[in-house]
Amino acid sequence: METRAANVRAEPKSPRISSVVFATFARQQSHLFPWVPVCLGAGIGLYFATSSEPTTWHLAGLAATLSALWLVAYGLGQHRASWVSVTLWVLTLVLAGTTVASLRAKAVAAPVLSYRYYGPIEGRIVSIDKSASEKMRLTLDHVRLSRVPPHRTPFRVRVSLHGDDIGITFAPGDTVLTTGHLGPPAGPVEPGGFDFQRHLWFQQLGALGYTRNPMLRLAPAGSAQGFSLWLYSFRLALSTAIKSRMSDEEGPFAAAIITGDRADLDPKLLDRLRASNLAHLLAISGLHMGLLTGAVFAVIRIGLSAVPQLALRLNLRKVAAVGALIAAVLYLGVSGANVATQRAFIMVTVMLLAICVERPALSLRAVAIAAFIVLIITPEALVGPGFQMSFAATTALVAVFAVIRDRGLFLILPKWLSGAAALLLSSFIAGAATAPYGAAHFNQVAQYGLLANLLSVPVMGLVVMPGALLAGCLAPLGLEGIGLWGMELGLAWILRVADLVSGLDGSTRAIVAPGPAVLPLVTLGGLMLCIWQGTGRLVGLVPVFVAFGLWHNVERPAVLISETGRLIGIVQNGERALNKPKGDGFSARVWLENDGDIADQAEAATRTGFSPNHIRTQVAGRKLVFNAANPEKIDIAEACATHDIVVLPRVETPLPEGCTGWTALDFSKGGAVAIYTTKAGLRYENSRSRQGNRLWVSHQRKRTQ
Repeated sequence: METRAANVRAEPKSPRISSVVFATFARQQSHLFPWVPVCLGAGIGLYFATSSEPTTWHLAGLAATLSALWLVAYGLGQHRASWVSVTLWVLTLVLAGTTVASLRAKAVAAPVLSYRYYGPIEGRIVSIDKSASEKMRLTLDHVRLSRVPPHRTPFRVRVSLHGDDIGITFAPGDTVLTTGHLGPPAGPVEPGGFDFQRHLWFQQLGALGYTRNPMLRLAPAGSAQGFSLWLYSFRLALSTAIKSRMSDEEGPFAAAIITGDRADLDPKLLDRLRASNLAHLLAISGLHMGLLTGAVFAVIRIGLSAVPQLALRLNLRKVAAVGALIAAVLYLGVSGANVATQRAFIMVTVMLLAICVERPALSLRAVAIAAFIVLIITPEALVGPGFQMSFAATTALVAVFAVIRDRGLFLILPKWLSGAAALLLSSFIAGAATAPYGAAHFNQVAQYGLLANLLSVPVMGLVVMPGALLAGCLAPLGLEGIGLWGMELGLAWILRVADLVSGLDGSTRAIVAPGPAVLPLVTLGGLMLCIWQGTGRLVGLVPVFVAFGLWHNVERPAVLISETGRLIGIVQNGERALNKPKGDGFSARVWLENDGDIADQAEAATRTGFSPNHIRTQVAGRKLVFNAANPEKIDIAEACATHDIVVLPRVETPLPEGCTGWTALDFSKGGAVAIYTTKAGLRYENSRSRQGNRLWVSHQRKRTQ
């Protein structure tokens, strides 16, 4: 009996599903670190998605408590993973991400102008660029505004110069004076749209405006202007020198990829680059930093290999890595060190340091370390297209080529063919990985982007960036023209490719804006496919397919009303008709782009349903009246009695009780309005309700000083 009982007890039991799942997760322990920035990013995303400002110290206290509990659970588990320790670990990182984002938002807090201002504007120039309308634009700090106390004066303001005579030639560090208009940053042009207020909050820009008067120089830049302004002045001088040595198209292109100065880029050229999916070549990001440091690494290593005494005594890989790192630091300073360049610099630095400590340079751990550092320093980068697209491409490339390396797939090809195959595959992978993010943020897909990149990226790597490096090395000898000549040839080729590809029929396809859950699901699925080990990674296809299903069935508002209340767009017969061909042009352009509509405002204004100023139409069977001008010509009581929705943007008083609609008072408090059609009727939403009670939300007051 005892023997039989022992045999019975020895029979294996069928494993429970939870045990199988955890065993699979436990096998991933050597690959867990890449999930650290993922969890941190989830917490940062949670901070930006919430509708109210969280209390930082409560978050920090909760994160510390969870961290302590994780240590206890980890210790009790004898340093082995368990469901409890893993869950606490994930929650701790998520809360840490939310805390980091909250601390960052409070650290950059600066006054935001809360009303329309007209009067003297004085400040020091810290940036010079051009607006979308090709007007010179100055960013000022050390701001002084008449009748505005210092504690309410914005830290920085940005002023566009609209006058025919702008007065003088400006330089960074100049103290200038003009009389102009300023106002708070505008909110999203539609509920759930791009939050311009949040974007400028992290730049500490508290007011935007324009002037039609000359800008006067009160004091020139002094010698004590600081290193940052000196470096900016050097960059502008370098940009001017480059443009003076090249043609009108190649010169501004070269200045953009070396110094980050895009002021003189032709808007039509930008359109051609976007239509051919080559606009990423303008951004000083991972591609440029990687090409430059790669060229420096190769030159140093090959050059030192030619000296036997050095080749036998030195670790040339480490020496070349240090030299490439120095070149990366110099490029970071010359290019302006914007957020995208900082991100690329951090990624390259991590990889070069990995070489110095004899670790794999191209690995998911290296990418994870770079992402972790970027998110800690600038958590707001998470919601921007630059961070999303660069890390999506890098993660996908590292993951796919790691599989190819481990399985020796390129070994079956001839050596001359493996390089071409690697180029083709890398372009395809990077394009596929970044396509959802590019389509979501820019509402278009370049259908021949792969062809354009195959014809252009090799030229950028083999001609343009080496030419820039050669020009920099020969500049002390006055022979920089040799390198600039090579750069110009390469850039001319790239621009011709852009012309060719953008001119093909159907080169671009307009894409409707996705809902808020789409990109997080795409990201989750992509990370599972790249980071997870074994066949279990295929589970990542599920959230990707769900995301594209949601994207395909996304609902656009039946009616959109701008923040000013003077532009309205109604979907009729599958197209959005606008009430006027001019005015509120930015809102009109974004609405049509988010609809996946290639029409411009003038064309959309010719669609049926509107007359210029007074509109009476129907939305889902509801009568709507709209009056953008001459409010005295409309009887408000009669309009409310005979119509279901009343829009009166020039009326400063609220509507009578029981009347559905908006006046100027409502728009100043709530911002842009969207109306959705549902089975239960119409659903109304404004942009401020979607933004919530956040630090960067400006509560504008309708008065001028």
